[in-house]
Amino acid sequence: MSTIDLSTNYLGLQLKNPLVASASPLSEKIDNYRRLEDAGAAAVVNYSLFEEEIRRDVFELHHHLTYGTESFAESLTYFPEPEMFTLGPEQYLEHIRQAKQAVDIPVIASLNGRSPGGWTQYAQLMQQAGADALELNIYFLATDPQHSGAEIEQRYLDIVQSVKTHVSIPVAVKLSPFFSSMANMATRLEQAGADGLVLFNRFYQPDIDLEHLEVVPNVVLSNPVASRVPLRWIAILFDRVRCSLAATSGVHGAEDALKLLMAGADVTMLCSALLKNGVDYLRVVTDGLMRWMEEHEYESVAQMKGSLSQRACPDPAAFERANYIKALRTYHLD
Repeated sequence: MSTIDLSTNYLGLQLKNPLVASASPLSEKIDNYRRLEDAGAAAVVNYSLFEEEIRRDVFELHHHLTYGTESFAESLTYFPEPEMFTLGPEQYLEHIRQAKQAVDIPVIASLNGRSPGGWTQYAQLMQQAGADALELNIYFLATDPQHSGAEIEQRYLDIVQSVKTHVSIPVAVKLSPFFSSMANMATRLEQAGADGLVLFNRFYQPDIDLEHLEVVPNVVLSNPVASRVPLRWIAILFDRVRCSLAATSGVHGAEDALKLLMAGADVTMLCSALLKNGVDYLRVVTDGLMRWMEEHEYESVAQMKGSLSQRACPDPAAFERANYIKALRTYHLD
């Protein structure tokens, strides 16, 4: 039996395979880092440090904004309560240090924010703590009708440029799929300094509790169908941008990972599958990759990667409007 090479390069990091544990509660415990490494994870993205945590820590927002606001109760809801966060900024940095000491695989820090500002300087502290790379998760919901699409896009670019001025480690930007011109935005982010793109962020939508008449958070784990959006855009962007491409959302098994690699992903990230099935499920996915590649006579991930991207696909229009028309025409009711 020939030896199958699962190695891949992501953000300039040489990884033993394309399976990365994405940011999740699993990374809150150092023991889980060890378990993820033992089960076969090639790298781990740590849980996120939020802009709001940093601002609260630096400026003591909670104390100052609640002081003397008894007559303006609504002002208390503008910022998250302290108990919303797992650890503060300093604890987060120490967690990165401990993770680096615990495992040999790359540790990727995660910085989550929505606006340009001094909080981005924490990227440098993450690098000093030992992070091998940084995943910059930008989450901004534009609700103000006065904000144009161009202004929102510039905000993303400004944040990326600010972070890049503070670090020398590679930076991947985790995006939503809701830009009007994703290909253009991907190119501009690369020009702004992004070393990689993580496609795509899953925004957890609120729900309404009919009994208590409240808007409540509602976490719904992904399913394999969610991988269709990153698959499409990775296939389109492959060989059009030079930066690394990571697929996240909907990776639940070897088949999902294989499809995304063929579309052009450098790595595939798992979260919901590990939360549902446990850390050891990584072994199942790895075995599935090896078995399929052996049966179909693939010798390496590098040989497979991008083989069904838009540029390599015999029918490039399958990733565009023509596929939409074809899908509607081929669906029939019983």
